[in-house]
Amino acid sequence: MTQYGSVVRFSLAATLSLLTISSAKAATLQQVSNWNGGVTGLPSDVSMYIYVPDKAATNPPILTLIHYCGGTASAVFGQAQGGGIVKAADQYGFIIVAPSSGRCWDIVSSKTRTRDGGGDTHAIKQMVKYAIEKYKGNADRVYSTGDSSGGMTTELMLALYPDIFKAGASFAGMPAGCGTTTSSAGSYDGSCAGGSVTHTAQDWGDIVRKMDPNYTGHRPRVQMFHGDADTTIRYANHTEAIKEWTNVLGLSTDPSSSQTGLTLGTHQAKRQEWKNTCGYVVLDAFTSVGGDHGPSDCLFVSQYVIPFLGLDKTGAVDPEVEQCGSGGITDGGVGGASGTGGVSGADGGSKVDAVADSGVGSGGAGGTAGSGGSRDAGAGSGGSLGSGGTSSRGGAPGSGGSSGSGGSASGGASSANGGSPGSGGEAGSGGRSSTGGNSGSGSGGKSGSGGASSGSTVGGDTTPGGCNCAIGERDPQGPLAWVLTAGLALAALVRSRRKTL
Repeated sequence: MTQYGSVVRFSLAATLSLLTISSAKAATLQQVSNWNGGVTGLPSDVSMYIYVPDKAATNPPILTLIHYCGGTASAVFGQAQGGGIVKAADQYGFIIVAPSSGRCWDIVSSKTRTRDGGGDTHAIKQMVKYAIEKYKGNADRVYSTGDSSGGMTTELMLALYPDIFKAGASFAGMPAGCGTTTSSAGSYDGSCAGGSVTHTAQDWGDIVRKMDPNYTGHRPRVQMFHGDADTTIRYANHTEAIKEWTNVLGLSTDPSSSQTGLTLGTHQAKRQEWKNTCGYVVLDAFTSVGGDHGPSDCLFVSQYVIPFLGLDKTGAVDPEVEQCGSGGITDGGVGGASGTGGVSGADGGSKVDAVADSGVGSGGAGGTAGSGGSRDAGAGSGGSLGSGGTSSRGGAPGSGGSSGSGGSASGGASSANGGSPGSGGEAGSGGRSSTGGNSGSGSGGKSGSGGASSGSTVGGDTTPGGCNCAIGERDPQGPLAWVLTAGLALAALVRSRRKTL
């Protein structure tokens, strides 16, 4: 009897030990230091967090996850858990990079609307660069998503860095470049939020193209979600953004297909899709009929976001580029995405920075950047075109494949005031806003039950309403569950045998 009692105690102890080991290894959102790569002048209040799944893919894709106005990395990560994005990362092995500021992202200042201008967008770009270098991330498969202020920033990132990002999904955002550049950093233009700014499609497209005037390569595809009853970031921003991106992507004003009667969270929804000349959907617009800001009842819905971004595919090349080649880009080259020498020039520039502006010189064979490795430094003696590059700006893989012989160069906490689920938050069962909502007004927040609120509370993001998911929800059939089950079963077997004796 003493022998069997020891066996029972040993089996239970072993089970607890396995549980402890498994829990210690489980992936979590982690803060990163020294991510700026030595770049000075970046916003001092911006920090980087990263989620690397336990089974990260080889050369994993990277998804930037950008929080709402007044949010934090941990708060938006909770929203992404609720929508299924984090579970998808565990399943497919992509890395999540989550910038954090605790305020509204700056989308209006000259700094943030300038490539490598020292603003919030530059900081996020440096985080992507860090993830590529530190975790061997795939520079040919970088994507972005965000809600509200994060949705606006996502669209701006796609406009500023089309050589880095292949696609983005924006929730309750606004057109890239909307408003003046005279507003203070850490804010957005109220006239745009109110839906009073309109332009022709050509004008919108010109706004985007002027952010990177020499760029002629592949343009990122765009997915957008907006509630037509949004009183914080008005629905007119959605229709104006459609005008902008159809022009930038060279699409017809009329969608290739339309669907009605869909369900998005607790609301009916309609969907419009635009395909490029290759037949690939490059603009995907959802309207939540009667939906509020967010739409708060179904943020980051993986059912639509993951397939659109192509994060359910494990190839080394973005699925649109793989399917369409030069047919899915503008003015792309034919030689592959890097010179025969690999990702760096003489001094080893990184893949994110190593797409030269005018690299037609004697380079090509020397790598993707000049001697300094800077994306805007030109080709010099190690340029990005020559014998192996795809275009003067890196382009996308044409007939030569996604890389030369040396590599590719596609472009190279709870929330303190993010809104709690009660009278004003955007994530309770109905929505989220910072104090008073994203527009800063007391009546701008969304209620915990999904409607408009008379104000907003200060607190962390908790549970999104809708999507049949709660923040922090974990797979009940995960490794901890089966380890515990095995241990209990072993103990029961020992007890049963003891009785028979």
